[in-house]
Amino acid sequence: MVLAKPSKPLHRELYAQTLAAIALGVLFGALLPAQADAHWVKALGDGFVKLVKMTIAPVIFCTVAGGIAHLSDARQVGRVGAKALIYFETVSTFALLVGLLVGEIVRPGAGFPGRPDAEAVEQYAKRASESQGAVDFLLGVIPETIFGAFSQGQILQVLLVAILFGFSLMPAGEKTERLRVFLDDAGHATFGVVGLIMKAAPIGAFGAMAYTVGHYGLASLASLAWLVGSFYLASILFIVLALGSIARLVGFSILRFLAYIKDELLIVLGTSSSESALPRLMQKLERLGCEESVVGLVVPTGYSFNLDGTNIYMTLATVFIAQALGVDLTLWQKLTIIGVAMLTSKGASGVAGAGFVTLAATLAAVDPRLAPGMALMLGVDKFMSECRALTNLCGNGVATIVVAAWENALDREKLSRELGG
Repeated sequence: MVLAKPSKPLHRELYAQTLAAIALGVLFGALLPAQADAHWVKALGDGFVKLVKMTIAPVIFCTVAGGIAHLSDARQVGRVGAKALIYFETVSTFALLVGLLVGEIVRPGAGFPGRPDAEAVEQYAKRASESQGAVDFLLGVIPETIFGAFSQGQILQVLLVAILFGFSLMPAGEKTERLRVFLDDAGHATFGVVGLIMKAAPIGAFGAMAYTVGHYGLASLASLAWLVGSFYLASILFIVLALGSIARLVGFSILRFLAYIKDELLIVLGTSSSESALPRLMQKLERLGCEESVVGLVVPTGYSFNLDGTNIYMTLATVFIAQALGVDLTLWQKLTIIGVAMLTSKGASGVAGAGFVTLAATLAAVDPRLAPGMALMLGVDKFMSECRALTNLCGNGVATIVVAAWENALDREKLSRELGG
């Protein structure tokens, strides 16, 4: 007879602590907006995100390099990468279509009474005009130095260095074996650091939510509540119907998976950054039965190439702005939105606000008349960024399990046992 492991008291669970901190942050921001708008309150959230981002580079390096080093066939790495990219492009296109269709059906911008302030969006438009093209983006994946990849904290740069390092350790030998063991031990130590940092998640979530509500005010949602509601509706439909159908084909329940990563979802909700949950997500996906090499390749790549929430946001926001400004989009322009958004979203990371900058690049490419309309969304973009990050996190988690199953690198018994529990 196997005795069940006693469960923790609710107040000691990370998700319960984070949820309580978010609620307290909202109350503090609503009741004492002047105090919540202070720099030290904002620093609580920013500091936690910086602590987590500090660990992302070593986590990715140890996981990817160590996973590849343990493979016996270099072709498996290329296979996993190709399958991941095929999946990313297919699902991302569907996410773009969902945002476009919800915008056309719900029409959140129809009859909008507001008028855009072109000066308010000037800084974002400037950043968008300076955004890199396809060639510059590819060159940007290559760091100036190997150590520069870690100092800059660019996920794709670290991923490139880790892949090259992992391939160099694939030939069998005594020296390479010692390095493999070192990478494994370093990876465990890094995840230990992540575990310590995560104890501060409730503090970070409290600071981020209190500052958001205190700075922007709950009333800022009132005038654009229809847009925010439309975005959340589109994201929920995408997660439940699209990702849910994909999950069912693979053999697991999307609702059980969401419950399994509830801690990570609440951390993302509090910080508005999907990167803040990246290390723990990778850890949990391995616990679900995905091979370490697959997790190490798919998750970091997905943070630049599989941004489902950002894709939904860009098409829906573009349609909303066009409706609010009275600009009738032609069928060709709508197709252009999908094509341009597919490209501009690839450089956006999981950091809060990145989706807003990529939106500027999309609007400028589709119709210059739409660019000033970005000012209409300044007040609520912060509230929408939480949903973007949550959808991105869910999409990358499902993508990893799908690619692992596709590659026969998924322990289905472990997956069923973990989600069933």
